[in-house]
Amino acid sequence: MADEMVFLWRSAVRLRAVPALLKFSAVAIVLVAVTTYGPLRWSGVSAHEVSGAGTAAGTDAEGRAFVDSLLKKMTLEEKIGQMSQVPLNSTPDRPVDEMIRKGQVGSFLFITNAAEINRLQHVAVEQGRLHIPLLFGFDVIHGFRTIYPVPLAMAASWDPAVAEREQRMAAKEARATGVQWTFGPMVDIARDPRWGRIMEGAGEDPYLGSRMAEAQVRGFQGAALGSPEHILACVKHFAGYGAASGGRDYEESNISDEQLWNVYLPPFHAAIEAGAGSVMSAYMDLNGVPATGNRFLLHDVLREDWKFNGMVVSDWNSVSSLTTHGFARDDQDAAVRAVNAGVDMEMTSHSFRDELAAAVRKGSVTEATIDAAVEDILMTKYRLGLFRNPYIDVAHAAEQLVTPEQREAARETATRTAVLLRNEGQLLPLSKQYKSIAVIGMLADSKADIMGSWSLAGHPEDSVTVVEGMRKRFSPGTTISYTKGVEIEREQPSIFDDQFVSPKPTMKTEAEREAEFGHAIELVRQSDVAVLVLGELQSMSGERASRSSLTLPGKQEELLEAAVATGKPVVLVLLNGRPLDITWASEHVPAILEAWYPGTEGGDAIADLLSGDANPGGKLPIAWPRSVGQIPINYGRNLTQIPEALNERYWDGTSAPLYPFGYGLSYSNFTVGNLKLAEPTVHAGSTLKVSVEVENRSSREGDEVVELYTHQRAGSASRPVRELKGFERVSLKAHEKRTVTLTLETKELGFWSPETHRWAIEPGMFDLWVGSDETAGNHGEFEMLP
Repeated sequence: MADEMVFLWRSAVRLRAVPALLKFSAVAIVLVAVTTYGPLRWSGVSAHEVSGAGTAAGTDAEGRAFVDSLLKKMTLEEKIGQMSQVPLNSTPDRPVDEMIRKGQVGSFLFITNAAEINRLQHVAVEQGRLHIPLLFGFDVIHGFRTIYPVPLAMAASWDPAVAEREQRMAAKEARATGVQWTFGPMVDIARDPRWGRIMEGAGEDPYLGSRMAEAQVRGFQGAALGSPEHILACVKHFAGYGAASGGRDYEESNISDEQLWNVYLPPFHAAIEAGAGSVMSAYMDLNGVPATGNRFLLHDVLREDWKFNGMVVSDWNSVSSLTTHGFARDDQDAAVRAVNAGVDMEMTSHSFRDELAAAVRKGSVTEATIDAAVEDILMTKYRLGLFRNPYIDVAHAAEQLVTPEQREAARETATRTAVLLRNEGQLLPLSKQYKSIAVIGMLADSKADIMGSWSLAGHPEDSVTVVEGMRKRFSPGTTISYTKGVEIEREQPSIFDDQFVSPKPTMKTEAEREAEFGHAIELVRQSDVAVLVLGELQSMSGERASRSSLTLPGKQEELLEAAVATGKPVVLVLLNGRPLDITWASEHVPAILEAWYPGTEGGDAIADLLSGDANPGGKLPIAWPRSVGQIPINYGRNLTQIPEALNERYWDGTSAPLYPFGYGLSYSNFTVGNLKLAEPTVHAGSTLKVSVEVENRSSREGDEVVELYTHQRAGSASRPVRELKGFERVSLKAHEKRTVTLTLETKELGFWSPETHRWAIEPGMFDLWVGSDETAGNHGEFEMLP
């Protein structure tokens, strides 16, 4: 009993119950010790509830001492229970409360009801034998209730501060409802736009991807794990998932060591260095070994090389899927391979729960391995402050959702992520002389589709469509007319249709469709200017949403061509999560605005951009192909035979992209010149200052992104013709000229050599370019010294 009382007193101190006692001294408070190691209760309120949500934990040393003590009290079955994550978007195979009481679950996902999250947490803390809090996860990818632009759009801002704020605002909403863990950011490099999940990442470049990865981790987690109004980040999908063969989701990735180390791993490493608290293993085979059973990735790279000390969770069912891959013999073998590789927690399937205890008894897995996994999980909960305060303020949770502050941030973010691809004759911003505007396209008035995929906690009714935004901005004074023109539909159902669905077509006959098509073109004829909002349904991008072509779905291309044929000025606004085949439009449509999936405030943001209230300044985070036959067309290719003919690799057309990496226009007119390097030489491990003059030669304030590229002329291996190594987005007033100085970190010039099989910064001559995209013409050179 003495030991129990000591534990209770230590718990009171750890849970900050003593200050709470003083705080509530005017109230009759009774401390009740219930059962062995029971929870503290203050007049019906758990001591955990006394301090505010997000209370920071103690030091890691204190945490490890606490966790080590707790591990000694746990049975093997309770340890394995902590390694199990159960989804609540379907009925579990066992009663939820019973699982919690018996210590058979450590985490739940796909639950956002604040009251139910609190109730389940009370069951765990008050009725579980060891009172271990639960960890609640949800896919907070680009917003929670308020939806922000998709991550590919975030990268198009070329502004890490934009990505950091977006994820900070998303974390604030999620944490208010009890969600403590997001499965993001996704930092997979993707160079094939057929792959549906390209929308979830930062595009093709490891440097840009690394900066966006760091920013998102900071946004989600704050200064440290457990920061108020922040949540645990989970970097995914480790590693190589974005290189799926043929862009087909879940298929194998065959990546050379050189590409793995120099292209696909750097954003993961950057996220780990930024403090990411968890990592998710990937679905697919990497060079023949499934990532979830890949000890090289999860142990040798992640734990040994990078010294990662957080927790690793599998992707959905990816432990049990090791048998599907033909890698594991059965569920027990799958569990053994995954945990021995370095997976701490199994998401959704039950191979750990059902098989690990027997595997330990057989000697296939040591209990020390189990302890190490559980220590990672418990330390994560400790760092999040859950042992001090696992509860939330349910009464005020709803007040934190879709607030004016959230809407304002979402709207501004959507304007900063848009990319102006074409603007012939300065059609944009739309002149006030236009008194009638035809807005055409099914997507122009779809509240769900403007949000994009992975908007599972969002409510379509919160969204502002393009039609709504245009009417608010341009009326009165300008007539806004709208019709669909055509409808589009995904040929195969989406795996998310039961959770988040796009509007279904309503026109059932060909006669109805022809009449609507004709009505749309007549509306264009009757208007001064037409805005066609085309692209993809939100369900056409994302997981299990790969495509064999990049054409505009349905008859949208025909609608666009017919609209242009009327002779009226046409603006094309794209809503999509990948580059699409707009080669015809690039030659015939005078203005093209890439708005991506802009989120809850997308309609207002697009109206801001079309009216000139906002000036587009985004840049492409991926080279835009002319046709699917050019894929992959990433800019960072190696110099090869006949380097002067890089854009003449096909006899039947150019091999140059339609729009290069880093490209984007503005309503302003910028020049970048007068390149200066501070020194002609630089020593490895130091920095080099590079400056240029940026001038806004227009009468409109706007943003330009200054981009720095390098090329190593010779070394132990061939290096890409150009690599992004620095950038800065700057805002210039009308006619302003400014010197912009970029700091080139020589560590960014290091690479993993396939010749030496090691990472090094090699001495030698380097070329350097600075400009507005990867074709930048301002050239300099410097020598790298040891």
